[in-house]
Amino acid sequence: MRLLAVVALGASICAPSMAGEGAVIDATTVAGDKVRLLPNGRWGFLETAKQADARKVADTWPENHLRPEGAQGGWMGGRYVMPGDKDYNRGTLNPKMR
Repeated sequence: MRLLAVVALGASICAPSMAGEGAVIDATTVAGDKVRLLPNGRWGFLETAKQADARKVADTWPENHLRPEGAQGGWMGGRYVMPGDKDYNRGTLNPKMR
C-alpha cells in the first residue's frame, strides 16, 4: 500500500512538468475523488459539494485568516487599512508627486 502511495505521489509531482507549464490538470486521488490541479500550486475538488466541505474545514485553520479580504497594508507588522478608511488608496504622500 505504501508503494502505491509513493507511486501516486511521484506521478502527481511529475504530471505538471509533462503537461506543460501553466496547464490546468484534471486528476483523480487515490480515494477516487476528481480534483483539478492549478498552475499556481493550488487544487480543488471538481465536485462542488466536496469543495464546499473542504472550504468549511480550511476556514477553521488560523493560517488562512492572516489578512482580511480587501485590506491594504499589514506589511512588516503594519496596520491593515480596510476599504472605506480615509487612508485606503490615498496614493503617495510625496508633495512633488501629487
